[in-house]
Amino acid sequence: MSTGTLPCPNCLIPLPGNLCNTAGPAICPGCDKLIHADVFPALFRDRSAGRQAEEILEAGVSSCFYHEGKKAVVPCDGCGRFLCALCDVELNRQHLCPACVDNSRTKGTLINLETRRTVYDTAAMSLALGPVVLFPLLTLTWATAPAAIACGIMAFFRPGSLVRRGRLRATIAILIALAQSGFWVSAIFF
Repeated sequence: MSTGTLPCPNCLIPLPGNLCNTAGPAICPGCDKLIHADVFPALFRDRSAGRQAEEILEAGVSSCFYHEGKKAVVPCDGCGRFLCALCDVELNRQHLCPACVDNSRTKGTLINLETRRTVYDTAAMSLALGPVVLFPLLTLTWATAPAAIACGIMAFFRPGSLVRRGRLRATIAILIALAQSGFWVSAIFF
């Protein structure tokens, strides 16, 4: 497939890729103005085309359950409906139709289909700082501090957010919770 283009802000002529992401300004080939363009490199990469469904060109060929003019390539492993390449959802080495994926998602029968994920570092930080921010609830830190430590430790071993983050938030939450626990231990014994 074709790659993306970036127009010159002055004359709107598409700029070649070698004029983007340069150390200094470049000259537009259309208007001879100095330009400096920093763009995400994926803009100029070739995009791979997804699978396309084939049209039925001959009689006696099975059609897709959802698209009657498209050629069926595989039956659904859940319900047996014939599926074209567009409707085939390959998940856990199974071929499923969109309806079976949706039904399995609502029933919770698909093991590897994650619809949400607990972000333990955020939970640890909330447990550690929540009672401190809400001053009247400061006495609750005797209960929330151990929970914050547990969530902070779980943040190191459980999968995090889909957006990769460091472990700094979990570490800070553990340190705050240890300080709160130390306060309560010193308050009880001294």
